[in-house]
This record gives sequence, C-alpha cells and structure tokens, in this order.
Amino acid sequence: MSSTHSQARIAILGAGLIGKRHAEYVAKEAVLSAIVDPAEEAKAVAEKHSTKYYSNLDDLLNDDKPDGIIIATPNQMHEMHAIQCMEAGIPVLIEKPITDTVAAAERIVAVGKRTKVPILVGHHRRYNPLIVRAKQAIDEGKLGRIVAVHTSCWFYKPDDYFTAEWRRAKGGGPILVNMIHDVDLLRHFCGDVQSVQAQQSNAVRGHAVEDTAVILLRFTSGALGTVTVSDSIAAPWSWELTAAENPIYPQTHTTSTMIGGTNGSLSIPDLGFWQHDDAPDWWSPISRNALTYDEGDPLLLQVRHFADVILNNAEPIMSGQEGLATLKVMGAIKEASQTEACITLA
Repeated sequence: MSSTHSQARIAILGAGLIGKRHAEYVAKEAVLSAIVDPAEEAKAVAEKHSTKYYSNLDDLLNDDKPDGIIIATPNQMHEMHAIQCMEAGIPVLIEKPITDTVAAAERIVAVGKRTKVPILVGHHRRYNPLIVRAKQAIDEGKLGRIVAVHTSCWFYKPDDYFTAEWRRAKGGGPILVNMIHDVDLLRHFCGDVQSVQAQQSNAVRGHAVEDTAVILLRFTSGALGTVTVSDSIAAPWSWELTAAENPIYPQTHTTSTMIGGTNGSLSIPDLGFWQHDDAPDWWSPISRNALTYDEGDPLLLQVRHFADVILNNAEPIMSGQEGLATLKVMGAIKEASQTEACITLA
C-alpha cells in the first residue's frame, strides 16, 4: 500500500472532541484531505483547516479517496466504517476501542488480513516517549524478571457528567470508558493476560453501571497485576492527572503505575527507577534514579507513525490484532466483574 503523494493525505471521519484533535495533528504532520461528519458544526472544522467537507463516507470515497482515514466515530460504528475503508484499499487508524464487541473486532482484523490493508488502533499512550523509555528498560532487563504490576485509575467525575443517559447505563462505567488504556499498557509491559478476576460496585452513585472496580490479572509470564478504578474518588493517582498528557487535567506530580521486578522497580509516569545499592536485599540501602527521555506529544507521534505506515515506511506499532487482544481482556474483566468468576483467556 503506497501513496502517490510526497505526504500522506489523511481524512478524519468523525469530528467530535477527539476528531478535532486529530485534525489539528494531521494538519501539522501530513495533508488533511477532508473532514467527514453529518453534523452541521463539522463544516466549521473543515473551514478552519481549509479542507473539504463531506457529510458521509460514501461521498468522500466516490469523490476524492484519501491515502488514509482516521476513524473517530462512535464505537459501535467502527466496524462498518473500518471495513468499508479497507475494502476500498485505504489504511485506517481506528480510535480506541477498536470496536464495541470482540466479534466485531475479529471481523475487522480478518478483513485487514484478507485485503492486506494496515490497521492501527488509537491506543496513543504507546507512542508516549516515557512509555517507550519504560518499555525499553523492561526489555533491557533493568528490572530483572517482572513479578507484579499495579495501576491506580482514581478520579472524581462531577455529577453533571452523568446527565447523558449512556454514562449511567451498561458500558458507560469507568471499566470500559477509562481503564482500557491502562490495561493496554500493562499488556504492553508484561505480555499476554492468561486469566482475570474482578469485583465491581455501584455503592457510591447507585447507577446501573459500576463506579468502582478491582481487577486481578495473571499474565502468561507468571507475573500478577492489580488494577483499581473508580470515578468516585477524589484522588491524584490516575494517568490523566499524573502524566500531563492532556492539558485539560491538572498535573499532580505523583505516580499511577508501579512495575516490580527481581532487580528493581519502576514507577510511571515519573520513571523513578528504584534499585538496591548492592545486591537485592531488604537490609541493603535502596535508591531512586529517574530515567531520562525526550518529551513528545503522543497523539502527534501517533499521526506521524500512521503517515509512515501509509507511505510504506513502517509497520503498525499498535495493530488491529493488538487492539483486539486488549479488547478481549476488557471483555474478560467485565464478565469477571459481573460474575465474580475467574475468566481464562484463550
């Protein structure tokens, strides 16, 4: 799959909050060829970037087929839109989650394999330079064998957040809406998940959907992981508040994830690397050194990578298969939280 342009021509399908952000980055890193969205206000987004506007995907494909498309439509529409683009030979970057069900995600991946059209999934944190550096340290063996990991995803959503009915209904809770990024990073650091146990509660808000959950992960490597998530805790320990990735959230300068190994441990996002001064021994002094990295905007880096994939200069970092694997873990977590059974992944 190659482009006939010196820069990849990328269209945005869906001009909501994340679609608008993608448009800004595409305009910087590639050629923003079109905005596609039936909403009247989407025209203003196209006008802002001096690009074409289409109310639907059919019109775009019939008039001016781009080199790549970023799909930022509602989750349940991802399958239809992704398959239509791939059947037209157009690489796609699908916002996370890859789609709303495992079966639909499997169909997307199958079409990608058949058509040999690249699929990327928008788990943008994998492009964050601090995550790249953490993964490098793990792969280099600095931590030794990974034994356990923990992620806190604690924050407080105000009551008016739940005015929209879907946020109080099945699928609208923090497990599926917020925690998928955290689980994807734990998979990135520790490998495939073998089994899941979980419990959830709606004791604070009393909505039909959970407000708090606790998850236990067993990785095929033997490592164990714990994740706690709640949208009803006033706390600083979440990626959003610690990583300074999105300026709309106040930065708390603390940590949200800990990775523990036999030789040392790493906290994220501050990249504090803890190691005993001598051989590992709880009687021996232990000290912290911060790993260094070059900062960069992960959404911009993701668009840059997508353009490279379109131009045949790179293979997908976050492929459709990886997006599917993370979605399968999320499905197992949701099932385990509802049944309190141990769910084993194939």
